[in-house]
Amino acid sequence: MGILNVTPDSFSDGGCYTTVEDAVTRARKIDKAGADIIDIGGESTRPGADPVSTHEELERVIPVIEQITENPEINALVSVDTYKPDVADAALDSGADVINDQNGLDDPEMRSLVAARECSVVLMDAVNLPVDPEYSSDTEDIVVEVCERLENKVERAIADGVSSDQLILDPGIGFATGDGEDIELVARTDDIAELGFPVLIGASRKSFTTELMDLPPNNRLAPSLAAHLVAAGNGADVVRVHDVEETVHALRTAEAMWEHRTSN
Repeated sequence: MGILNVTPDSFSDGGCYTTVEDAVTRARKIDKAGADIIDIGGESTRPGADPVSTHEELERVIPVIEQITENPEINALVSVDTYKPDVADAALDSGADVINDQNGLDDPEMRSLVAARECSVVLMDAVNLPVDPEYSSDTEDIVVEVCERLENKVERAIADGVSSDQLILDPGIGFATGDGEDIELVARTDDIAELGFPVLIGASRKSFTTELMDLPPNNRLAPSLAAHLVAAGNGADVVRVHDVEETVHALRTAEAMWEHRTSN
């Protein structure tokens, strides 16, 4: 999953693709690099970010989605990164295939929409949106806690008509978890996968990578690659990344090595 933020204030690439032309150019590059999904976001959820109105988010993402889905050069599926039902509904009408809900289907209106539209949905665990930079969790085992919250969200979604085969689970790396806890979540992706659903890991350029290396957001390629390779090796089905080409090359190389190990 390649990230395409059409925002002025995202933590890493804010302001880079604020025109439709620039966004579509970026989408073509993501697609050519080998992404299976292009995830389009119109509201930053970085710590301390100001909320965006539904109207403004629609103005940012819908023209981009329309242009991408109508472009014969782009083969990747399109995901909309939003927790607003009206934005998700309009995005699906414009050709999007997936809803990436940072709010984990906590909104009953979003659950009803996903059930009615029968689309795939990323159900993410987040304690608060946007992330409170002053928040700190108090738990003995972050993986157990996240899995319990995800199970509760899944049960509620299914009870409201969402099919289990629509769901992809995201433990919410960087969303109200500490740096050490994010490392734990990546390292134990297999525990999350045991819930029985596809798992998405979004560690790209996140602050937890500075736990080991003091690097700015636009220069965290090496630790991001390491995190996603570890996650994939431990059962992640999707990785959400900024650096698509490098991640595709790394994953394909690792996959060939894993297959060689298995065959021997």
